[in-house]
Amino acid sequence: MFNKADACAKIAELASHIAQHDYHYYVLDTPTISDSEYDGLYRQLIDLEQQFPDLVTQDSPTQRVAGAAINAFASVKHRQAMLSLNNAFGDDELLAFDKRTADSLGLNVVDYAVEPKFDGLAITLTYENGLFTQAATRGDGYTGENVTHNCRTIRAIPAKLHLTHPPQLLEVRGEILMLKKDFERLNQTQAKLGAKLFANPRNAAAGSLRQLDAQMTATRPLHFFAYGLGEVINAPTYNSPLNSPLKSPLKSHSEAMDYLAELRFPVSDLRATKQGAAGLQQYYAQMGALRNSLPFDIDGVVYKVNNFAQQIELGYVSRAPRWAIAHKYPAEEALTIVEDITVQVGRTGAITPVARLKSVFVGGVNVTNATLHNEDELRRKDICIGDTVIVRRAGDVIPEVVAVVIENRPADVRQFIMPTLCPQCNSHIVRLPDEAVARCTGGLYCPAQRKQAITHFASRRALDIEGLGEKLADLLVDANLVKSLDDIYKLDVAILLNLERMAQKSAQNIVDALRTSKQTTLARFIYGLGIRNVGESTAKDLSAHFGTLTALMAAPHEALLQVNDVGPIVAESLLQFFAEPHNRQVIDSMQQLGVHWPENAGKQRIDGLLKDKTFVLTGTLPNLSRDAAQALIEAAGGKVSGSVSKKTDYVVAGSDAGSKLEKAQSLSLAIIDEDGLMQLLQSN
Repeated sequence: MFNKADACAKIAELASHIAQHDYHYYVLDTPTISDSEYDGLYRQLIDLEQQFPDLVTQDSPTQRVAGAAINAFASVKHRQAMLSLNNAFGDDELLAFDKRTADSLGLNVVDYAVEPKFDGLAITLTYENGLFTQAATRGDGYTGENVTHNCRTIRAIPAKLHLTHPPQLLEVRGEILMLKKDFERLNQTQAKLGAKLFANPRNAAAGSLRQLDAQMTATRPLHFFAYGLGEVINAPTYNSPLNSPLKSPLKSHSEAMDYLAELRFPVSDLRATKQGAAGLQQYYAQMGALRNSLPFDIDGVVYKVNNFAQQIELGYVSRAPRWAIAHKYPAEEALTIVEDITVQVGRTGAITPVARLKSVFVGGVNVTNATLHNEDELRRKDICIGDTVIVRRAGDVIPEVVAVVIENRPADVRQFIMPTLCPQCNSHIVRLPDEAVARCTGGLYCPAQRKQAITHFASRRALDIEGLGEKLADLLVDANLVKSLDDIYKLDVAILLNLERMAQKSAQNIVDALRTSKQTTLARFIYGLGIRNVGESTAKDLSAHFGTLTALMAAPHEALLQVNDVGPIVAESLLQFFAEPHNRQVIDSMQQLGVHWPENAGKQRIDGLLKDKTFVLTGTLPNLSRDAAQALIEAAGGKVSGSVSKKTDYVVAGSDAGSKLEKAQSLSLAIIDEDGLMQLLQSN
């Protein structure tokens, strides 16, 4: 047990250690102890303060989260006005600012302090005799709101100045914001809770700071950066190290920022000093290049005449200083109106709703379109034609609609209705159960899907057309030589020679490969059609079951469900694909152009010991390739699956077998090697 004197000393020691660790964790981002060790120190402090409640101080780490919710925010009159900055949106305005400043000071070149312009909420923190006593928002510049309780929960804000002889009064100006990574995590949590998502980090920070209950604010990952000083009584001196004998008063903004850093306030490590307009332009370009990779949002950079005496000489105009200006980047978010909602078709047939917007300048370009991702997302955001919306464009990211401004919604807005026919090929648009995306069913004919259809059809496991890859498919479609899939069999050497960088021999090789591919198997052809949800194994099952393509295309839903591993979703995909006249026309054309395969009357899997047995292949077999082993198993009536489950009969394991073998062992399945597989096949 501690006596009171020992407890007082221990409490001071623990508070000092915790403050030190908070500084390293929240300001420097370099933790010095583990979370469990930190929790242990904090627990010790709580225990001692509970034993000696009269020793609890205002600056104790345990007092960061106030217990009671407040009903409203009281007004705070600023000792020094928190004035706004004038803005420069282009080089002309920047050059004019620099010329005015240099002329007013009678200088050829002005020395500026430069720093990022944080996209957050301006705040002023008051320290009296070293203790944090008040926090207030900017408000109208002269009067703000008292948010002291909430700011005490932000651990990047020191509860006590790191000074032996602190100023009688020190006002620190800065910005409350939320880091991008913390914003993403917060929205993920909000989504899981079914709560409203925040539009951007600034909105999230504003909503979090203005919670009436400080305990709610404490759960939000807010951060703070200092960017200057307000009123000071007993002016600080620029000492290095701190608390050394008096040297000289702060003479410049850059000195003030160094001083705040020594006091353990978070300050931007991107701050610098630059000379003249050329230096400012160079810094603007540098920050612009870094902007999207920064851990926080910025909407510009700030230039301040560095010398305090020169700042006083320049003075103020209206509500802004003459000695500073914000050089803004093109807005990454803007308000505009949804004039219409249409759909676009992707390479895989995915139908994506697109907002057609009233032109707005955002992210450095005029934006007229923005993706709405899918119909569910559009409904979740409640976007209607005629709505005023927030549009975001960051860097090269495709513009998107972030949120609707509901209070601006007119009475005559119209709901979006998903079309039933593809705007590219007039095929039906369908959305299968459990899928978020609607799709065009005209896979072989749809112009938007040509390149995807060609490369899949020509792939090794489909028709295996050597030389017909993505690059050639792009050239053929872009040159309008292939309008639907059957057109590839109409190509000849003369046509191909018209393509860029196509030589005689290469053209002849492709024509030869096309001729060879015409003799194929029904399973390969079915797979090559690219029917959604029909993979290589399912294509083999369909071929074995129906025997002919005519029988497959005529099969009703109930007949399709009789095929091994064909369920309602696969059956529906098949029906929709073959129901499109365009797809049937392309298939018929390819057959007329000579694509053929052996057909039979249709049969179920071969009777034998491996009939309806499911195998999984894993690792490297000593003599058989994966394809050869699969072919042997299927020829004996078995089936090869890509994943292990309770329904797996045998796992064939070779060298370097991984997680599939481990799962098979955990399920106590039959595990055999290549010799074991051959014995099964021979007995069959």
